[in-house]
Amino acid sequence: MLPVIGFSHTSFYFGLLPVVIGCLLAPNLSYSDDLRLQSLSMRARVSEKTLLGEEAPEDFQEYDVSANLALPWKRYSTSGWGMGTRLMASTGMLRGAGENALVVSLIPELTLGSEDGRFVLDLGAGGALFSRHRFGTQDFGGPFQFALTLGVGVPLYKNLGIGYRFLHYSDAGVNGSDTTGADFHMIEFSYRF
Repeated sequence: MLPVIGFSHTSFYFGLLPVVIGCLLAPNLSYSDDLRLQSLSMRARVSEKTLLGEEAPEDFQEYDVSANLALPWKRYSTSGWGMGTRLMASTGMLRGAGENALVVSLIPELTLGSEDGRFVLDLGAGGALFSRHRFGTQDFGGPFQFALTLGVGVPLYKNLGIGYRFLHYSDAGVNGSDTTGADFHMIEFSYRF
């Protein structure tokens, strides 16, 4: 039934994932809290290997800054370890085939680690907007891309931290089967508040 309205089964289920996660994490009103800035980060790509999907025909660099905002849904033990949620908002530059694009993303994340944010493992799925989606022979398919991320962070010195982030952009086939996404292995420097 879904192909009749122009969506593949994969696109439908991939688009449904953030809605399901949001419903599962919906708070009771007594747990609601204001957004609180947890950290600011600077990131840069450090590798060229593609892991998900097809091999990208173009080589890309990405540089960005991000802000991590604590969301109210969390559960930590008295030892200070547990899980929480946050929103990662980022803006940066994507460069490929001699072309530059502004990239803005918003990704809700589930975090595991210490409550103070010194040791964190996170996993998230959200969206990104590109100011251009064609770079040489590679077509991302459109300005909106789904964004998947996995990251780990450890303390470096006082409030400074260092981490690794895997970031994947794809249109999940929404704009046809001839589009290609991109994968990034990034090093991340952060400052915790």
